[in-house]
Formats: sequence, C-alpha cells, structure tokens
Amino acid sequence: MLNDLKKTLWATADKLRANMDAADYKHLVLGLIFIKYISDTFSAHRDELARRFADKSDEYGLPDASADAIAAELEERDYYKAANVFWVPGEARWEALRASAKQPGIGKRIDDALTLIEAENPKLKGILDKRFARARLPEGKLGELVDLVSTIGFGENAGAARDVLGQVYEYFLGQFASAEGKKGGQFYTPASIVKTLVAVSSPNHGQVYDPCCGSGGMFVQSEKFIEAHGGTIGDVSIYGQESNPTTWRLAAMNLAIRGIDFNLGHEPADTFTRDQHPDLRADFVLANPPFNISDWWHGNLEGDPRWEYGAPPQGNANYAWLQHILYHLKPNGRAGIVLANGSMSSSQNNEGVIRAAMVDADVVEVMIALPGQLFFNTQIPACLWFLAKKKKRKGEVLFIDARKLGTMISRVQAELDDAAIQHIGDTVASWRGHVKGGTDVADYQDVPGFCRSVPLAEIAQQGYVLTPGRYVGAEEVEDDDEAFADKMEKLTAKLGEQMAKGAELDALIRQKLGGLGYEL
Repeated sequence: MLNDLKKTLWATADKLRANMDAADYKHLVLGLIFIKYISDTFSAHRDELARRFADKSDEYGLPDASADAIAAELEERDYYKAANVFWVPGEARWEALRASAKQPGIGKRIDDALTLIEAENPKLKGILDKRFARARLPEGKLGELVDLVSTIGFGENAGAARDVLGQVYEYFLGQFASAEGKKGGQFYTPASIVKTLVAVSSPNHGQVYDPCCGSGGMFVQSEKFIEAHGGTIGDVSIYGQESNPTTWRLAAMNLAIRGIDFNLGHEPADTFTRDQHPDLRADFVLANPPFNISDWWHGNLEGDPRWEYGAPPQGNANYAWLQHILYHLKPNGRAGIVLANGSMSSSQNNEGVIRAAMVDADVVEVMIALPGQLFFNTQIPACLWFLAKKKKRKGEVLFIDARKLGTMISRVQAELDDAAIQHIGDTVASWRGHVKGGTDVADYQDVPGFCRSVPLAEIAQQGYVLTPGRYVGAEEVEDDDEAFADKMEKLTAKLGEQMAKGAELDALIRQKLGGLGYEL
C-alpha cells in the first residue's frame, strides 16, 4: 500500500514540474514535504496536549479546564520543546497554506512560513530553502503541488506519521537522483550501498560521522539499523559535513523529519580546508566521498596532521579522504568508505606508498568489490574500504568479491538486495567472531571466488594491491558425480545429432536454391 502511495505521488509530482529541471524542482517538493511533516506533528501533539489539559486526572490536567485556559496553555513553547516537536506559528501551519494554495502569491506565503518556522526554532535557522516565490512553475502548478502533498496519509500516531513521511522523503530523494543522472549522485548514495556499509560497520552507539554527508542517507540507515537491533533513536550522536549549501539543507531536513538530533556544523563548508568538527573522534565513520576529485588541494594543507601515512597527491583526493577519516576515528572506532576501484591498486603520486603504510599499520580491515551499475551518476566501478585502528583479527585483511551479487532493477540500474547484504554482513561478522542478532554466527571459512582472509605478508608480496579478485581465487565448480566418460559420450552423441541435422538443412537449402535456377 505504501509503495503504491509513493509511486503515485512521484508520478503526479513529476508530471506537475512541466519543464522545470529536477535539480531545482526537488527543493520545492522536499521542502513542502518537510513543512507538511512538522506542521502535522505539531498539530498532533497540540491535540494530545489539549486532551490532557482537559482531563483533571492527568498530570497535565488544568484546575481551570475552560476553552480559554486550555487555548492559553497550548501556546507555551516548552511543552513542544520537551517532546522534540518543532513549534509552528499559525500562519505557517499546513491548513493555512493549503487554504490559500490556489491564490496568487502562494510562493511568497510559503517562503514567509519557512522564515517564521526558522525564527521560532533556532536549530532550523539557515537550513530551510526559501525559493518558492521565484519558482519557475506554470500558473497554478505550485498550488496543485500543495494539494498533492496534502494527500500523504498518516497513521494514528506521530511515530507512524514520521515513518510514512520519512519513507516518502527517502523515495523522492532516490527518484530525483535518478532523474538528475550525474548531478543526482552528488547528494544521494543508493540505498543498497548505504545498507551494506551499515551492515558491515554495525553502528550501534556513540558518535557517527560522515564528512561528505550529502542528503544524510548514512545517518538514516544507521538509525534504522539501531532500531532493528533493539536500540533507540538516541543511542547515537550524528555529526556531518557537506560543502554544497542546498544539499546541506536537504540533509538537515531529512534528519529533522525523522526526529534525529544532528550537528552538521555551523555552515556548509569544504571538509579539508574548513573542517567543521576538528576535535571530533567518532566511534563510526560512514562516507561516500566524490570519486577521484582533482581540485581539492589548497596550500595550507601542506604538512597537515591528518596525513599520518603520507602526503596525498594533489591531483586526487581519494587518499586524503581515507586519512581524514582515520584521523577522526576513535582508537576503537570503525569506518566504512565507498571509493573508486582504482584506489585499491593505484601506485601513482605516492598513493601506493600511503596504501602500503596503512596496510603495514594494520588499519585496513575489510575490502569489498561491488557489482557494476549501482550508481546513478557514474559507471566507474566502486569498492568498499573498512578501516579500524584496533582490529578483531590483527595481521589479516578480509577480502570479499561481491561483483556477482548484484540484481538488475531496471535496464541501467543494479542493486544489492537484502539477501546479498545480509550474506556480506554475516560473512564479516563471522570473520570478526561477533555475535549477531543474539546468536552466534557460523564459524568463518574462506569461500573460493567469494571471500578469503589474507595475512599482511601475502599482501606485501602482491605489492600492497587490495583488489579482492587477486586473493579470493576462482569459484569452485560443483561436482555432479557424473563420470567423465559418461558425460563425454552424451556430449558426442548430441554433437552427432546436431551435425546430422545441419547436413539435412544444408541439403534442403541447396534443393530450394536449385529450384530457383541457381547453380551450386
């Protein structure tokens, strides 16, 4: 039912955008979804407070439960702040916006509503994208969009409402990323990749950090993982950074609609030159940095303390990201990073030297080769790096070749399905000797063609190349217990049949052509 709702909403929203680029239009749609959510959760909490104020047996019950007394008490901001509910002024509530959806100037009314919401909620200051008045939509289309968002159905409580709207928001992020193509990848990491990072990293407590957080997908999946394993939404603290101002706002809204507390820094900023969390040492780091960026270097980065394993090349930031992440990792922390496949084997401009130093320092824990066609924005093959300063299995690296585990979900798009992700997660957990889901996982064993635990000395012999295919070997061929001689006899007989059939067809063709007067 929810999947049908999401598809219907997207189809209608996409139709409404007419000739407007998806890159601009997504901010209108996602902004309205945000307003709808915070307005509805505010109204739901306000209704609950009114009921409790009127009930004299309730701890919130008022001695004077008259309508005027209740109305006055409902204006106290502290009741909403205590429940982690954003205060929404009357003019900014969804009912007021919907009532004027068909009137001229609805765009300015929405911008004004966002300004009021920011003024009442300091945590939202500067993150709401006020672009509705200048939206290049045909007359009346913005009002139709308001009506469309109004149709999103909710459950009977705030938790259910948050889940529905969160799923709609996430679905729209993915659809916009697909519609935008290459540009879409700047703010959105496909869900199956994020789920794989989370399944292997198992972020279950403490600080979770993403130095290039896009629209916040790593954080959302981390919270889902924690809740699925019996934890609560407050078990982790969220820290992120994002350089693109509009994407930075998307991340803040994505987290806010889920009630996730977050710190994305004071402003959108470059992670290398204006680190928003310089003193942070995180329990978990999850990141999908932009691949192979060449324009990242600045002169003041010379001799930076983050370059513990060697100065990264100025023409490629891959090893700058790896070292930045290690620098921000606690001694017992764990990191998962998506990078281009070239990062596993490149020896140009000091990259091979840095990789060797990282392997020798025993901070590389797991390497995973991914299937192709997972990304919206690039066909560059990708891999997952998992780093840890205090590994469960010292002196070894686990290599997993997951290239055959992809499932095509469209003509051009693949994903890792839940079964594949669980298989990868269980393999790593068993290698680490972890308990998963309350029960011991099976003892780890190398599987030819899929996974192998490799000592550091062998990696050094291979020139510190970290490509899984080099280590896991070939997949074992199943023995079907059929004797070779018997199998050969069957194949020979089959070949004889096909050759005889071919001779018959050749004779028939010659006969037909002869009847048409051709000499053969």
